[in-house]
Formats: sequence, structure tokens, C-alpha cells
Amino acid sequence: MIKEYRKLRGFTQEELAEKINISWRQLQRIEKNEQDTSVKTLKRIVQVLKIPDKDIINYLKG
Repeated sequence: MIKEYRKLRGFTQEELAEKINISWRQLQRIEKNEQDTSVKTLKRIVQVLKIPDKDIINYLKG
């Protein structure tokens, strides 16, 4: 879901990672569900990508 919203908003992994202050490699692992993320990082991703609450809830359930 994060990857889809990132592309929808027109960000590269590098651009989004810079905006949320993580490495692009860390973002890549988060997008592939290879790494859990902190609430703080997830909150920054949601804010920058403007992800709707319902999509976040579904993502967290999944």
C-alpha cells in the first residue's frame, strides 16, 4: 500500500525517504514488508503521502 501511494503522489523512494528522514533502503524494506516500522516513521509516511485513515487501518490489520 505504501508503494502504491508513493507512486500515486509522484515520489521516488529516494525522495520520500529524504522527506521522512530514513534511508531509501529502509523505505524499500518497509514497502516490501521485510521490515516493521516504528509508529513515528509510519506517521510521517502517512502525513507526507496523505494516506486515508481507512487504508492505514486496513494496512495495519493485514
